[in-house]
Amino acid sequence: MTKTVPPGARALACALALLLSWPAPSAPGPAPRATPYPILFVTQVPWPYDFTTVNSTFGNHQGDLDAAPRGGDLWIRYPDGTLKNLTEAAGYGTSGFQGTAGIAVREPSVHWSGTKALFSMVVGSPAQQYQGGEWYWQLHEVTGLGPAETPVIRRVEGQPADTNNVSPVYGSDDRILFTSDRPRNGERHLWPQLDEYEEAPTVTGIWALDPATGSLTLLNHSPSGAFSPSVDSFGRVVFTRWDHLQRDQQADADATGPNVYGTFDYADESAGAARLDQRVEVFPEPRPSRTDLLSGTNLNGHTLNHFFPWQVNEDGTEEETLVHVGRHDLHSYFDRAFNDDPNLVEFVPPGGRANPNPILNMFQVREDPLVPGRYVGVDAPEFATHASGQVIAVTAPPTLPADQLAVAYLTPRATFGTTPEGQTPSADHTGHYRNPLPLSDGTLVAAHTAETRADANTGTRAAPGSRYAFRLKPLVPSGGTLVPGTPLTPGLTKTVSFWDPDVLVSYTGPLWELDPVEVRPRPRPARRVPALAPQEAGAFAAEGVEVPAFARWLRREGLALIVSRNVTTRDEADRQQPFNLKVAGSSTQTVGASGKLYEVAHQQLFQADQLRGLGGTASPRPGRRVLAREQHDGMGFNPPNPGGPSSSVPVAPDGSVAALVPAHRAVTWMLTDSAGTGVVRERYWLTFQPGEIRLCTSCHGLSSRDQAGQGVPANEPQALRSLLSHWKATTAPPPLPPDSRFYTATPCRLADTRRAGASPLVPGGERLVAATGVCGVPQDARALSVNVTVTEPTAAGNLRLYPGDSPVPLASSLNFRASQTRANNAVVPLAADGSASFWVRNDAPGTVHLVVDVNGWFR
Repeated sequence: MTKTVPPGARALACALALLLSWPAPSAPGPAPRATPYPILFVTQVPWPYDFTTVNSTFGNHQGDLDAAPRGGDLWIRYPDGTLKNLTEAAGYGTSGFQGTAGIAVREPSVHWSGTKALFSMVVGSPAQQYQGGEWYWQLHEVTGLGPAETPVIRRVEGQPADTNNVSPVYGSDDRILFTSDRPRNGERHLWPQLDEYEEAPTVTGIWALDPATGSLTLLNHSPSGAFSPSVDSFGRVVFTRWDHLQRDQQADADATGPNVYGTFDYADESAGAARLDQRVEVFPEPRPSRTDLLSGTNLNGHTLNHFFPWQVNEDGTEEETLVHVGRHDLHSYFDRAFNDDPNLVEFVPPGGRANPNPILNMFQVREDPLVPGRYVGVDAPEFATHASGQVIAVTAPPTLPADQLAVAYLTPRATFGTTPEGQTPSADHTGHYRNPLPLSDGTLVAAHTAETRADANTGTRAAPGSRYAFRLKPLVPSGGTLVPGTPLTPGLTKTVSFWDPDVLVSYTGPLWELDPVEVRPRPRPARRVPALAPQEAGAFAAEGVEVPAFARWLRREGLALIVSRNVTTRDEADRQQPFNLKVAGSSTQTVGASGKLYEVAHQQLFQADQLRGLGGTASPRPGRRVLAREQHDGMGFNPPNPGGPSSSVPVAPDGSVAALVPAHRAVTWMLTDSAGTGVVRERYWLTFQPGEIRLCTSCHGLSSRDQAGQGVPANEPQALRSLLSHWKATTAPPPLPPDSRFYTATPCRLADTRRAGASPLVPGGERLVAATGVCGVPQDARALSVNVTVTEPTAAGNLRLYPGDSPVPLASSLNFRASQTRANNAVVPLAADGSASFWVRNDAPGTVHLVVDVNGWFR
């Protein structure tokens, strides 16, 4: 089926280029250009369609034939210019008719040793007309890269087999980091996650796989997708993320016109959730097109749509934009939030901004091996160019304040855009570029096409043709900018055909050359470890709470702690949301100009739930879109906030805020006044790890100074002390005797309600588990380390584990949803009355099966 570009593509922004220099490579000669190391790259059948296909800006992860034509290969170019087809030499791929042997390949990434590489490959296509099937991109590793070696390719074990896994890189500890469309919680009925813009399938975020153990961890949950991760020399995982935190445009269209998309809400995330004929959205504010919802308010309406560089630690902690860069540092225009405050203005870059060169997006980010902290990438339009455009660079080491970041235009700004049909391109438009690769000798290589127009099918469905001809070329200086040099290969051609599945697609001719990477050894970076600042550490000490013990409890509950010291302080550049802020009922305030003063009283928390369906309630299409919903996971552990809006915590008198939020799920928030009306809204989704304690000193963070010209606040946050005090009184697990010693044991089953003759726990039911003489637990054991699992719950709830001679505690040991199987580790003291027993209580309105395994004890 022919792909079409959807309406609503954004207007192209133009600005004058201020070129920052790039090291000049040596001039090309008639002989093949020598390179310091081999270069891995992939070939691909030219594919003119550019909406959710393999080279698109988003939705590029799908393995079906519409998205990923078969017939490409993994190649290596040696320093002298000779070439080897690695997939063919390893027994993969074929020429001619593709069938079950057909492959497509993408995104190689080299190991730290320089001796092997990861890449993603999809294998197979229809063997005959009309044959359906499921084909997934899967991670593979290739060894034997030397000129005289025979390459060996193996599929990476432990990866999800029924999802698309792409963009793999090696972590500093040899874990494999990659993006995948595996559902955030692994539940298949949520596949695929649909993005927030076109409600097209997208990857769910960056995952980490330990091949030795099969352990799989979600590093960040990205509602609209994350792309092209790499590990830089500082140990940061740097990647592109699509940020589109706005209300559903398809639902808006259905609400204001014909019900074209069939949007509706699921009651919850469960497989059997009721399908509700409604379209409820609670955050953020409406889009500008919903004038009916904006009428009578002071809101301008909200849109957000860009692809920014992001960073996260290898363990998934401290996720944020690269050096906390914001729209004020990279964009050229966006609107103010409220229309009735003269202090709030439309954003136009002020004179003196450190960055003179605005960009819209940054794709395919890679670090310069000669300049740590310098990154090259591509600013490309959202559609029509296969994510190719202008080559840019930014320098952003970890210590750089965001307001000092500057973009370098390496190719002319004209190369960002496309030439309208029938018009002549500007004299400085040298075509489009993608996959820029800085080499270790200072050369910059990129995939280049001379075409300046948007791509289009120049052939037919059966014999497609593309205007684009991507070839790997060095970029050489010319007239103060970089231009394409002589191609690195003589050109690679192939004849292929495949069923799509009803039409036989055939192609003969040159292949695209994409995704280059240098094959060289590199030093492993040091692992980044978050550190607790003295102010927050002081709050823990003042409340007598040990940070490691609290972090263990957070991990057990699947929670993270977020702390802000003073939310009245905001970055001095942000004049688009209210910045004269005062804590209601307090003297704490930060004022950046005369005029209206906004009181803030609460921070309202939201979580990303996959609830929006498409296709109508009778026969919905697969997958769900994320919607912002008031936080419900873990919200009960937060201190009560009487008088505040749903799912909110109070702003303390000193301006601080502390809240417990769910881990491994995107969350966001806003500051509200005493009545619960939004004042300052977060514009990004953020993900936290279980046990993470995350500090933001100010509201949305400062680059250098706040709106009053001050530095970051240094107060010990009162809100954190209040939260810890509440936790101690209501939730903290009972302490073990100070002289306890731990003894490990081979895991052994203490209880299983699924066994013959057993029965599930009824609502409010309790089960006494006796440990003495079972599984080798000694008579003098005082506490057990257990793994407790719930399965087949008929309703959401929690389990509470407590000693056999003690009252029911307020703290839960395991929370669960209906139909969910979930496990957690817990330490439970045993009764001191000689029975050496403990109770398990089912606090749910439905039944649940219980499994308890012991793995050690204390005495």
